[in-house]
Amino acid sequence: MHLLQPQTEVNVSSLVSTLSTSDSDSSLQQVQRLPWANLSSEAEQVDWLILHFNHWFSHLNVTLVRGEFEPEYFPATKDSPARIQFAHGFFNSALHEISHWTIAGDKRRLLPDLGYWYAPDGRTKEQQALFEQVEIKPQAIEWMFSKAFSRKFRVSLDNLTGDGGDGSSFKDNVYAQVQRYFSGEAKLPRDAKRFIDCICVCTRAGKSLQSDEFQREMLD
Repeated sequence: MHLLQPQTEVNVSSLVSTLSTSDSDSSLQQVQRLPWANLSSEAEQVDWLILHFNHWFSHLNVTLVRGEFEPEYFPATKDSPARIQFAHGFFNSALHEISHWTIAGDKRRLLPDLGYWYAPDGRTKEQQALFEQVEIKPQAIEWMFSKAFSRKFRVSLDNLTGDGGDGSSFKDNVYAQVQRYFSGEAKLPRDAKRFIDCICVCTRAGKSLQSDEFQREMLD
């Protein structure tokens, strides 16, 4: 059984003691004090995620922010950190946008929307194939994030009005990519690993994700 081992520098006591609340409102401070398991609503979980992500990655000059509309990534400027803006305050959207950010290298993090090619809903079969090729790794990583939070994950073909097919081959590819990360055939991006390690400290008492927690039938 293959494990993703936790990093030693992440621990609950240092997280709680170093989280700054001087510029946070009272609701976020209260969420920080609550264990993850005690958060009962999506809004509370989103607040928790924003607060903790922004602490865990403050050294990279990036913040996670709610968006009212579609997701978008804004590079850092001389006056403000980079922003990972997720859609409509949805928790799953936040995890998806974070997964794309973890895959992007330093150069792509300097580009609007991380330099991704994107064709809107209504893609042709050929366009959809290109879309899915780009989405295999981010959705595999998003599945790992979701599992660390004990949340349901669903693959997204994001092509409701186009030719998306049944998605079975895409699901096969996402599952296979997750297993490649566990086997070591593929290397999990540095920031994806850090994010998973940090989540597991807070949600699983530090217990690492295990390969047998991911089954292909879970994607159907």
